[in-house]
Amino acid sequence: MGIIMGMKYKMFSSKDMEGHCSRSLLCCLASLLLLVQLSTEQFQVIGPRHPILAVLGEDVILPCTLVPAMNAENMELGWFRTTFSQTVFIYWNHWEQTEEQMAEYRGRTSLVRGCLTEGHAAMHLRQVRVSDNGMYTCFFRHGGFYEEADLEVKVAGMGSDPQVHIEGPEEDGVRLVCKASGWFPKPQVQWRDLSGNNFPALSETHSQDTEELFSVEATLVVRDSSVGNVTCSVLNPVLGQEKAMAIYIPEPFFPQASPWKPAFAVILTMLGLLLLGACYFIRKAHSRRMQVRQEKEHQQRLKKQEQQAKEEVLKAIDELKADLNQRKAAYLSAWRKAPLYADWRKEQFQAWSVTLDPLSAHHWLSISHEKMHLSWKDPSLLYCDEKCSVLGLKGITSGRWFWEVEIENELFSKWTLGVCRKDVRRTGNYLESSQRGFWVMGKGNNKYFAQTDPETCLSPRQDPCRVGVFLDYSEGDVSFYNMIDGSHIFSFPPISFSGALFPYFMLRYGGVSMTICSMASGSEGLPVPLNNFSPLEEILSTPMEGFSSGCDVNCAPPEAESLLLP
Repeated sequence: MGIIMGMKYKMFSSKDMEGHCSRSLLCCLASLLLLVQLSTEQFQVIGPRHPILAVLGEDVILPCTLVPAMNAENMELGWFRTTFSQTVFIYWNHWEQTEEQMAEYRGRTSLVRGCLTEGHAAMHLRQVRVSDNGMYTCFFRHGGFYEEADLEVKVAGMGSDPQVHIEGPEEDGVRLVCKASGWFPKPQVQWRDLSGNNFPALSETHSQDTEELFSVEATLVVRDSSVGNVTCSVLNPVLGQEKAMAIYIPEPFFPQASPWKPAFAVILTMLGLLLLGACYFIRKAHSRRMQVRQEKEHQQRLKKQEQQAKEEVLKAIDELKADLNQRKAAYLSAWRKAPLYADWRKEQFQAWSVTLDPLSAHHWLSISHEKMHLSWKDPSLLYCDEKCSVLGLKGITSGRWFWEVEIENELFSKWTLGVCRKDVRRTGNYLESSQRGFWVMGKGNNKYFAQTDPETCLSPRQDPCRVGVFLDYSEGDVSFYNMIDGSHIFSFPPISFSGALFPYFMLRYGGVSMTICSMASGSEGLPVPLNNFSPLEEILSTPMEGFSSGCDVNCAPPEAESLLLP
């Protein structure tokens, strides 16, 4: 082959050589320009500075703007409530997506497309409800870059006209009641006379119906018979609008002074004296009964003290259990961050033989014939506008298992690996998070991350070119380790799994490939229980001589002295 290449080289003229060099230089420049574009095409998302006022039953527009202005037609746009799982509206691939939309927003949202090419996007929300009140997040994604902005919607609605009626006499005045319903937010009630002077309300109560609309009931006692007209007004504090109703109080409705009041006072005095005499005799009889009751209460107190003593003992037992649970949690936390040692796999984890499932692979991925190697079908492919993933052939439903993956990647590349449920969505530009059934870590934009909500940035001691994935199904634990230096990378919070979990591998862009390490002869580098290794200070102080960040294709580190036991 070398002789043939040499013959062809001799047949080239000087002009052919110059043309060939020019074409190679142009290809290199084009690749550099594409990388620069991928790393510099950034933007900001700006929402309204002030809350958006929305009237009940009417429509409202929720706008967001890109800075600098650019065409948003090919971007992924979304509006969410407090978290990404509360989807209000998604526009992607020139279509409005409704698969993950919240039920209460279906049929009520649409995209205002008029100014998308100028970087202005807005969601049209129809028939505003009380539940639409609150904070929203608008989300723009283009390629591997995304930004978001918050905006607030204040819902307000005018309810029924106030209804005022006279309830009857109250002490030395007249009691009035004012009622209104169907208001949002909570309305304010004011009482005024003809001159505009305010009356202090006797009471004011609010309640909400099933649609979260407010009803109010306010009462007032009028003691001045010369007032005449009294007005009850109900004010919406957001809209600044009110509804009012006036009522006239005739003077005969007020209580009149009676000449029988002095005689009535004398009669009440005599009755009081008689009651005092009766109370004296009743008190004596009551004191006798109290003595008997006190003896019974003394016996009851003794029983209660015994019961309290038992409860204190049980409480002390519960506190001891809680302390043991805390120590267990501290043990597990220290275990996850412990260095790796080989002998522990015999007691805790078993090697899981992972083979790739070609039927689950994206059409742009290439699977080797032994189903252990993953790469691009087209080696010249630099960027993919969707996630390209593949699953392991067998799922895990119990036990403690581990496997190791060799990663070969360039500086600007993006990949993730871990486990996922089989029923997750893996088409298009889907989101990876533990809430959606993905427990993965990876690399993108030259940094490492774990796909939590929100995303967790990772800072490994060295680039993990060989990653160990540890799955404890019964404890709900997924952890990642750097199998080169034995360091802990990340552990997801414990969760209760349901259904089978499958090994998951994803490539997004850049020169990257993955190789599943053979478990036929075991693996060097597994966690060890806390009672089987030296104190953490001694481990950290051990010299790390001979360690290297490189890996060979057989998933073993270069020849070096390691902390891993033989």
